[in-house]
Amino acid sequence: MKTAALLLALCATSSLAHAKTISVAPGPDAQERVQTALLDARPGDTVALGAGRFEFTDGLSLDIDDVTVKGAGQDKTILSFKGQKGAGEGLLVTSDRVTVRDLSVQDTKGDGIKSKGSDQISFLSLTVEWTGGPKETNGAYGVYPVSSTNVLIDKVTVRGASDAGIYVGQSKNIVVRNSRAEFNVAGIEIENSMNADVFDNVATRNTGGILVFDLPNLPQMGGHSTRVFRNQVVDNDTPNFAPKGNIVANVPVGTGVMLMANKNVHVFENRIDGNQTAAVMLVAYVQAFDDKSYNPLPRDIVVRDNQMGRNGFKPGFDGGEMLAKAFGGALPPIMWDGVTTHPASPEPVRVWLKDGPVLNLNLPAPGALDKAAPSVKPTLGEAAPIAEPQPVVLPPAQAKLTP
Repeated sequence: MKTAALLLALCATSSLAHAKTISVAPGPDAQERVQTALLDARPGDTVALGAGRFEFTDGLSLDIDDVTVKGAGQDKTILSFKGQKGAGEGLLVTSDRVTVRDLSVQDTKGDGIKSKGSDQISFLSLTVEWTGGPKETNGAYGVYPVSSTNVLIDKVTVRGASDAGIYVGQSKNIVVRNSRAEFNVAGIEIENSMNADVFDNVATRNTGGILVFDLPNLPQMGGHSTRVFRNQVVDNDTPNFAPKGNIVANVPVGTGVMLMANKNVHVFENRIDGNQTAAVMLVAYVQAFDDKSYNPLPRDIVVRDNQMGRNGFKPGFDGGEMLAKAFGGALPPIMWDGVTTHPASPEPVRVWLKDGPVLNLNLPAPGALDKAAPSVKPTLGEAAPIAEPQPVVLPPAQAKLTP
């Protein structure tokens, strides 16, 4: 067995040592030439897309490990899918140790760039946008790693996604940094994922800035251990344009940070300002579900040391404006639905909400707004500290990558 493993390692090393660059220029037959390059690539190769505008009528795919797909720059290499006939993504990656960098993707019918089942997937210096502005018919997600491990998103800009601009779902070990999400429904969303660091980003002009959710009936549930820190979550004011039925269609316009049904989420040292509904919202999942392993309540939540500006001045949910008037014209910076018990939640609900005042609706059950008993306290939380998740550590080769 040791001999076989050694041979495999030697073969991999040899393949990477003979790496080559496959260059593709824009022009006629770009669809065929780029897809052929992605099919012909071998481990260690770089598919280099030249400066200019590439026009595609279908999506692209890559399933070879250890490949870099590289453009000449975010504003220099443009992959346009305006003529795309199918409803799929622009680029789908299903292999490991892949880097996509230095290019722009525009006007995909479906998602912009997606990875599925990938390990060590890196998105660097990318722009994904829908050039017609926010529309329900835009693709759902801009940059979309799902069921992936060791995810790096660095210096990425997404505009116009009808669900989430930067979305990481059902994944583990995630870093999202130095990126910008604007004019999406959700700017940055971490969903059903474990161990994520989201920091030094700007989330602005979305419906909601940064969301951390956990949903039922998915292959991976029990999302936990997310740190959201040093972000600018400001002026999220775009009306919700998500297609009806999408979970984010319920996000009120002007939500800064929204935490739902997730565990061990720490929100700290962010600037949160200009969000008309709330700076930070903690809510339970309100829809019916039959998954016995799903916990619908947020637990072990910490909100501390954030710079809170003017928020909550025009809440975008039923009864919100009346509630704001009762508090002098604006809601307190943190709003919690206050649900602490549920038949599907065997764990205690612990919170430490330091950046008060804190509005606790004291709901007896998820969504029971008609039975709200609002109270306000300067802070709310545990006497004993809730341990912060450890920083995410990526594999050494991936950690060395820079935009």
